[in-house]
Amino acid sequence: MTSRWWVKAGWRAAAVACLAAAAEAQSQPTFRTNVSLVRIVATVKTQAGELVGALRKEDFTVADNTVAQEIAVFERQTDQPLSVALMVDTSGSTAKDLKYETESAGRFLKVLLGEGNMQDSVALYNFNWQVQRDNYFTRNLTSLTNSLKLLHGEAGTSLYDAIFLAARDLEDREGRKVMVIVTDGGDTTSNKDVHQALRAAQFADAVIYPVVVIPITNDAGRNIGGENALKFMADGTGGRTFLPSLGAELDRAFGDIIDELRTQYLLGFYPRNVPLTKDRFHKLQVTVQRPELRVSARNGYYGEAEGETGSPDARISISPEPKKKKKQEK
Repeated sequence: MTSRWWVKAGWRAAAVACLAAAAEAQSQPTFRTNVSLVRIVATVKTQAGELVGALRKEDFTVADNTVAQEIAVFERQTDQPLSVALMVDTSGSTAKDLKYETESAGRFLKVLLGEGNMQDSVALYNFNWQVQRDNYFTRNLTSLTNSLKLLHGEAGTSLYDAIFLAARDLEDREGRKVMVIVTDGGDTTSNKDVHQALRAAQFADAVIYPVVVIPITNDAGRNIGGENALKFMADGTGGRTFLPSLGAELDRAFGDIIDELRTQYLLGFYPRNVPLTKDRFHKLQVTVQRPELRVSARNGYYGEAEGETGSPDARISISPEPKKKKKQEK
């Protein structure tokens, strides 16, 4: 009888100890060490807007969900290959200005592909009520400019669908990935929304540069909501929004994009001791030691969340293993 009582007492004590340990574990924050590299493309400027391209790794700090991270990869981006998705709005409202926009875009492509890395390439998309990819990633300037000349306006604007689909094409590209979106306003016919479009771009590590052509100089009649949505996506990916008029301002906007693409930094880190939350979106903060400088970089990435199971690598959005590549146009 006595021995049975000790057995029962021992079992109860063990059970209580296990429950206490489980409760203590639940009260502690969950940390996970992830082996996937998180990549951040950063642009640094002075308060006057001048680009700064001579910083060192020691000048930067990176935090993942407020936890400081060690920068494992640091490169100045001049020699990194670029994959640029040039996306042209061909909705009905752009018809009268489309010729001028495509001519300016053609000059942008000539400069972009005429300098920099010989592996730089461009894919051309146009979007109205539907999205069409006119050229897969190529360096063939003649093919690209010929496609630009064939564009014409139709009703509808599926901007968010275009971003979503271009992001899918960019996802497996190596090097830096950029979307340059030439449009005159907001979305009217997409199946996706702005958050789904931004999420797809962040999964692809793509930086968004909206070029919102403003034929109307005053706010009345302009799609301010569309402009704000584009700025939201640009800020979320580390890009910049341009609001030029046709002509010299549009050419200058394209020139500024090229300057930024040639004066960027690549920062990479392996997440360490990052507290997990129920949200898969990890907030990133990139700063430099000099307070007078401003940094533009993605504001987060999709990684692990509290309570998830399975391989961490399968859930990380950054630096995926290359899949079978589509044949590149010559």
